[in-house]
Amino acid sequence: MNVVFTCLDADTLGGIQQVTHTLAQGLAGRGHEVHVIGLHRSAAPFHYVDEPRYRRHLISRSPVRPQGRPARRRLKELLGPMRPGYAVLTSPSVVTRLTGLLPDALRPIGHYHGSYEHARGCWHLDSIRKHYPGLDQAVFLSDDDARLFAEHALLPNAWALPNPLAAWPDRTSPLTTPRVLGVGRLEGVKRFDRLISAFARSGAPRPWQLHLIGDGGELDRLRAHAAREGIVDRVVFRGRVPAALMPEEYLDASILAVTSEHEGLPVVLLEAAAHGVPAVAFDVSGGVRSAGPVLVPPGDVDAFGAELARLTGSARERRRVGAAARAGAAAFRLDPVLDRWESLFQHIER
Repeated sequence: MNVVFTCLDADTLGGIQQVTHTLAQGLAGRGHEVHVIGLHRSAAPFHYVDEPRYRRHLISRSPVRPQGRPARRRLKELLGPMRPGYAVLTSPSVVTRLTGLLPDALRPIGHYHGSYEHARGCWHLDSIRKHYPGLDQAVFLSDDDARLFAEHALLPNAWALPNPLAAWPDRTSPLTTPRVLGVGRLEGVKRFDRLISAFARSGAPRPWQLHLIGDGGELDRLRAHAAREGIVDRVVFRGRVPAALMPEEYLDASILAVTSEHEGLPVVLLEAAAHGVPAVAFDVSGGVRSAGPVLVPPGDVDAFGAELARLTGSARERRRVGAAARAGAAAFRLDPVLDRWESLFQHIER
């Protein structure tokens, strides 16, 4: 069958893009015709797949802005001749931009990568209420999220599909390196300031360090925050790490920490769990809960620090939590998730 993934931009460093390329490569590997469309140029392109088996398309080389007539014309020219299949629209912005442009042969699926908790706090929920009931299917990241959207957005077509792991590691972390790991863009929504504060309050003894992987506009502010917390020499800002090198980062970590303001289902949680690394996370979504981290009430920095203290203080506890996380992560392996996508396509056809 033909599957067309469309992103606002397809090559930014982010969860939507990572999941899209993983699914595209997996489905193409099963013999499907797959396309990935970026509506706009990425400001800082990130490389996800070395040898893509799917076709990639860029509609506009301008930064993100409303679709103009030339872009709409190019979209129609690209989509019009495509053989029947499915158009997976990866955000509310994409759904609104492609309204009226999809040929009848492509059946639309809205793939929302956020949580219900996040959607209701911004314009997303109103957009989903308005546009998603008319799609063939509305896909969310967890059973909890699908249920909440079905109830509060009155969606008759809600479906739950988790994010996949691109690969399953043969090795797991020994959990002996005194390192807490944080991964993500250095931007406000990730709230690495809270993680720095929690690490400081954990009282983790030397030589424990906090390593932050990612780049972004908050770097200087976060360095200053680490200095105010008195741990500037124990917070290591690593910058961007290529996707191919991330397995080594998990193998060198003993704890993963996720302090985001909101999340859907962070792939970093799944990847760490697959490597047997225990995680601590704010309880901000059904997706986060489904990944099996140690949960902390949202925004409670002291409680987060206490959990870091418990795990940094006990190798036995790290091993116990990490083993349970790896066992749970098996449900997110690529093949079972692809099976569920193919079952969804069959459900729509029926």
